[in-house]
Amino acid sequence: MNNFIDQYLLLPNVFEPSNTNFWNDKHISMQLLEAHLNPNFEGASRTKEFINKSSLWISKTIPPTSYPELLDIGCGPGLYAERFTRAGFKVTGIDFSERSISYARESARKKKLNITYLYQNYLELITKNRFNLATMIYCDYGALSYQKRELLMRKVYDSLKSGGLFLFDVFTIKKYNNFLGKQTWEYCCNGGFWSSEEYLSFDRNCKYPNHISLEQTIVITKKVTRNYLIWNQYFTKENLIFEAEKAGFQVYEIFNNIDGERFKEYGMIMAILLKKP
Repeated sequence: MNNFIDQYLLLPNVFEPSNTNFWNDKHISMQLLEAHLNPNFEGASRTKEFINKSSLWISKTIPPTSYPELLDIGCGPGLYAERFTRAGFKVTGIDFSERSISYARESARKKKLNITYLYQNYLELITKNRFNLATMIYCDYGALSYQKRELLMRKVYDSLKSGGLFLFDVFTIKKYNNFLGKQTWEYCCNGGFWSSEEYLSFDRNCKYPNHISLEQTIVITKKVTRNYLIWNQYFTKENLIFEAEKAGFQVYEIFNNIDGERFKEYGMIMAILLKKP
């Protein structure tokens, strides 16, 4: 019991990784894909209405005639990539979920859309001066540690041509202030989101200093115990600008969301458009 407490119930170090990659777990990846594809659920992707609105705004504000080559970072099953392609962009999508990439490729094939999909960790991307625009949508940036965010910024900067743009969104301090701590147990006798088998799960939400939160789920089956850790960094406008400028980007504009809504200090989400000089 003491070993279990030491290994799982003591608070993990900030941005400590999960002990397993749930993105490619056979069962969990299917649950995540279904969440992505649910048009009314915002657990994995935005709602269909918001995706339509934001992709239209992006294609009008950053037109493909001026920014033809687009890199969709963390593209998932291709919900934005397909809309960007129809708008006239030449799209490359990259994601570390094999199931999502497989779905995206098959969907593009059926719809006769010419989209390049890469099954790859975007932190390992090696591309120089190729793209005119990079997008990273649904606050994935804040799921990375500071060191990994630095690496991502360098990767995106290198992948863009001179004058290229990088558009992404993050959670704000207001979202952090509204984040509530909790501890709950759940018994799923017939399986559930985390496993197709019977399991017991311990869920814990914790706030850390420096505007960081943890959503932890410990899943215990008859065969194995898994520890899933989902981290989020929340940002002020000043902190986000600092990280962008440190990487060499110029701040082009800041918005309240990825749909171009005017920036408000009290919003839950903030989007930023950066330019490579």
